[in-house]
Amino acid sequence: MSDFAARRGFAEPFTGPRGTVVRVASAAAKVSTRSGAGPSDAALVLEARAGAVWAQEALFRRYAPMVNGLAFRLLGRDSDLDDLVQESFTQALGSLQRLRSGETFAAWMSAIVVRTAHKLLRRRRLMTQLGLLRREPVDVEAMLARDTPQDVVVELRVLYGLVERMPPELRIPLLLRHLEDASLEEIAQLTGVSLATVKRRLTKAQTHLDEALQRERGTHAKR
Repeated sequence: MSDFAARRGFAEPFTGPRGTVVRVASAAAKVSTRSGAGPSDAALVLEARAGAVWAQEALFRRYAPMVNGLAFRLLGRDSDLDDLVQESFTQALGSLQRLRSGETFAAWMSAIVVRTAHKLLRRRRLMTQLGLLRREPVDVEAMLARDTPQDVVVELRVLYGLVERMPPELRIPLLLRHLEDASLEEIAQLTGVSLATVKRRLTKAQTHLDEALQRERGTHAKR
């Protein structure tokens, strides 16, 4: 794995799709344990299950930045972002009874975003193949802070250029690994597949990325 996952800098503070970097399975949980942060996730989930609208709104406000940031990085552009975020929250808040522990809401919410994004990307890929949708390049510079190292910008440009042509089952694990620093176990939980499947898909996707990066560096070396 390259080291640009640790060195990339996404634009902040969060405004619209330009989210701060968050680790999908754990960072959001800190919100509920921070001093002065208000009710814990478990307390909010309990109230929301009982039909308290204020608790549902509190969960939305607490996790909207995380969901927007994750969704934007998985999609790579603004189009369909609002639909993905709204559908993810609708699914989550409408199925709270299935959540075993309110303390795990952050990871559960992230998994819903990932799996909803997978469905959306499959639909987008099919429409592109049928000629019903035009593939648009990702504006990587718009996603990053101004002081992001140039080599990181190049690698991210190659990454997004590559994943736009990948099926979602390869694209999502690769982006989770590189942009969210998610472990293999976390990726398995988020995508709902076995660890062995994650390893196989990630190895295949990583091979394509390494080859693309080598070609890009070779092109720059010749200039």
